[in-house]
Amino acid sequence: MTDIVGEKLEQLAARARREIDSGLLPSCQYALMHDGELVAGETLGDATDDSRYVIFSATKAVVASTFWTLIQEGLVDVSKPVVEYFPEFMADGEPERGPTITVEQVMLHTAGFPHAPLGPPAWWTREGRVEKMRGWRCNWEPGTAFEYHASSAHWVLAEIIEVVTGADHRTVVRERVLDPHGLGRLQLGVPADETGDVCELVAAGEAPTPDEIEAAFGVRELPLTEVTEDALLGFNSGRVLGLGMPGGGGVSDARDLAAFYQALLHNPKGVWDDELLADVTSNVRNTFPDPMFGVPIRRTLGLCTAGDDGKETYRGFGKTGSPRRFGHNGAGGQIAWADPESGLSFVYLTNGLDAHPIRQAKRGVALSSIAAETVK
Repeated sequence: MTDIVGEKLEQLAARARREIDSGLLPSCQYALMHDGELVAGETLGDATDDSRYVIFSATKAVVASTFWTLIQEGLVDVSKPVVEYFPEFMADGEPERGPTITVEQVMLHTAGFPHAPLGPPAWWTREGRVEKMRGWRCNWEPGTAFEYHASSAHWVLAEIIEVVTGADHRTVVRERVLDPHGLGRLQLGVPADETGDVCELVAAGEAPTPDEIEAAFGVRELPLTEVTEDALLGFNSGRVLGLGMPGGGGVSDARDLAAFYQALLHNPKGVWDDELLADVTSNVRNTFPDPMFGVPIRRTLGLCTAGDDGKETYRGFGKTGSPRRFGHNGAGGQIAWADPESGLSFVYLTNGLDAHPIRQAKRGVALSSIAAETVK
């Protein structure tokens, strides 16, 4: 029989309160679930239990879980080139190299186009998105390295979803994964009249000094990526939330996202084939080193796993818990993972965009480490 450690629950609550009490973050919300039941959860700051948050790249796991249903039905074979499903892909930008990129490489962030641009006005229509993706080019040879495709890869996955199902990717995600599990608070593509409960994103804190960056990363300046403060604050737009950006535009409360991970642990509705689910949550297909830290990345078809090499904190996990933990965190400090050995899932969400990535990472490690010790 599993026992809940009350002392650890108190520590978890205290750690979550720290940045709220100090005034750094405007609000946060967390949920800890075990074997399908809510163990602990709280909303702190100027939000309420009815509030929801933009979950940024934690959205990627939800989209991937939808993609898995297409794989098991034989609608998609990840070993095949993207152009078999999406003929326009790179047709103008890389007409020779584009057809060599496989669906699997896209899902593993080894496809070679991490910086391929897609924003307004092109992203407002499917036609605009397809036209933009026709002109994409690679930054390096596909399949030879890892670099995080913050948004580009999942636009490709969304287009494949729409091609093989004949339906809007937002509808497919809802009908195939969210509705069967009763996850009405977790949405991709929020209608304009349903955004009132989504917390406004707020810039918070000060950026680290060059000395702090050098002490943590060995360089005095972090590389510039598309995940800028301005880009994240753009999700305060109701129109952007309605778009359903597949790489980072999901919205949820902490409980529904934690319940999603419980569904990945237990598959209560039989949405996924059990053998496939075991594969996509544990079979590490990408161990290329992260270009910033040099740490093997350990990605499955849509998720990250903790591993047992002592580098789990670099992958977004805490220092405790089993090597089998899997999940996908998001920008701004969003945390989402599950542990098959303990039966726990943990989610932490905030609308405060901390400009200090080192402090943000330390917070995530501390919260996840405590959460993983709440059962014995």
